[in-house]
Amino acid sequence: MFEKVEPAAPDAILGLNEAFQADSNPNKINLSVGQFKDAEGKTPILGCVKQAEEELLKSESSKGYLGIVGDTNYGKMVPGLLFGEGHQLLAENRVATVQSPGGTGALRIVADFIATNFPSSTVWLSNPTWPNHPNIFKAAGVPTKSYAYYDESDFSLNYDAMMSDLAKVPAGDFVMLHGCCHNPTGVDIADDQWNAVGEVLKIGGVTPIVDFAYQGFGSGIEEDAIGVRTLAKHVDEMIVCSSFSKNFGLYCERIGAVTTVAADADASAAVISRLKKCIRANYSNPPAHGAKIVAKVLGDEALTSQWHVELAEMRNRILDLRKQIAATMKSLGSPVDFRFITEQRGMFSFTGLTREQVQKLRDEHSLYIVGNGRINVAGLRDSQVEIACKAIIDVL
Repeated sequence: MFEKVEPAAPDAILGLNEAFQADSNPNKINLSVGQFKDAEGKTPILGCVKQAEEELLKSESSKGYLGIVGDTNYGKMVPGLLFGEGHQLLAENRVATVQSPGGTGALRIVADFIATNFPSSTVWLSNPTWPNHPNIFKAAGVPTKSYAYYDESDFSLNYDAMMSDLAKVPAGDFVMLHGCCHNPTGVDIADDQWNAVGEVLKIGGVTPIVDFAYQGFGSGIEEDAIGVRTLAKHVDEMIVCSSFSKNFGLYCERIGAVTTVAADADASAAVISRLKKCIRANYSNPPAHGAKIVAKVLGDEALTSQWHVELAEMRNRILDLRKQIAATMKSLGSPVDFRFITEQRGMFSFTGLTREQVQKLRDEHSLYIVGNGRINVAGLRDSQVEIACKAIIDVL
């Protein structure tokens, strides 16, 4: 039977990583996979994480299964990060969280939940969006459509077109929004625009799903949550898919969460019961280590303070790299003004490069970026900035 199986095309992002590993060029540069690197090109383990692990190792007494919803302490900590400690929603028992294997796992849980409970609904994705978004919903049997988001002419948010499209989304559908650090463009909805977004969704009877994978990588923990918290003022129901891969550096621990907001406590309990059925039929219960690390850090005032400092260091490094790229492109006489890259936030930037130019970068310079022109700014070493800029200018 397996002889009938046709080979699948490589993943748009992870496939590039495999090609990069096979490249023998000693000067190769990988800006495809969304992973933070320090000045030496290493993905660091945060000091707060190391300390939390040491304490967990000393106190750990069992490797027994977690429950379906995951680590209970972790589940109590996550909503406070999203909505702020003591938020009215928490007091009203309208918020509930289930642990997931990474942000991708969170999205798949939501996709299965929609497929099972709202089979006639469509999920609307920004154009462009993370390439794995449509894959996840397609695999669950959920149809997707797109709404306008990015203006290629000036590397900005196409706000008017976005609002026009959101106003046309049918009642009962879902809209995927990026809470901050939009992937792949790095162009975010402005703080003062979230009210209008929330209002148009409320009027239309549309439920928002917020992909919130980069909290703290844009402007700060509290600042990056403005979108989520503003939506909560307008809509009675929403879903947030969050991740600690980036802001805790816990990439391989695969630790994320699905947090739901319902109209009342009874509806919240019903939703969680349905999410549990989706989880049980998928992976049964999540791994423990990543959740225990996050709960340990967030439950200890000193470790939390240390996390904030280390997170700020990562964020500031990305902002500095953006400035370096813009300045270097200008000094090298780039035909394109790259000042736009300093206005974007998070790990990613949409460069405007064509697929042909991207292929030329790979073939002639061993510079690997995603086919749509997205680069992971956070993947650059300081010593590689000029090399990468020269390569980009060459293909431009």
